[in-house]
Amino acid sequence: MNRLTDWLLGLHGLAVYGLVGLLVFAEDALFVGFVLPGETAAVLGGVAASQSHASLPVMIVVVVSAAIVGDSVGYEVGRHLGPRILRTRLLKRRSDRINAAREQLARRGGAAVFLGRFVAFLRATMPALAGTAGMRYPKFLAFNAAGGLVWGTGVVLVGYLAGNSYATVEKTFGRATALIAVTFIVIAYATWRIRRRAARRTDTSSRQP
Repeated sequence: MNRLTDWLLGLHGLAVYGLVGLLVFAEDALFVGFVLPGETAAVLGGVAASQSHASLPVMIVVVVSAAIVGDSVGYEVGRHLGPRILRTRLLKRRSDRINAAREQLARRGGAAVFLGRFVAFLRATMPALAGTAGMRYPKFLAFNAAGGLVWGTGVVLVGYLAGNSYATVEKTFGRATALIAVTFIVIAYATWRIRRRAARRTDTSSRQP
């Protein structure tokens, strides 16, 4: 891991964009996340930007795009291959976690796709599980894009701000992003509920003589 980290941080320009984007993409589309989390690559992409090896805005665009496209490919893999994926040796070893993820997807739907972006295991499996479960792609894409935008921007910025302290950040960032995601969902849900109640009151008032 240290050799790969040093190698990535030694790259510049197109090379670092390409490698970071490839690793983020592969985590979701090809289950590479079981070996090397895309979050690590995204954090290192931010570090590379802090060292002037890359542009920060471009790195954010690369990471967010790779996350969204990778999830979409993972979704299509799950939709077309279905249960055969779950019978592979790689996933059989993690059957308990897979079943828990499927239950979460059944209960929360799109919200599970969004929140899955902030947990390493779910990033690698949730897109395929959504495809296997037959979730409508427009719905999947909406939550996938929202999660990719929040996650991608957040991890790159943390790497950029951390600079050479990226090793410490990488160890603790998974838990932090999960908390941020939950907070975001709670705020969004509360806002939606408030607006819905206000709309109902306005509608009721307009009907009264």
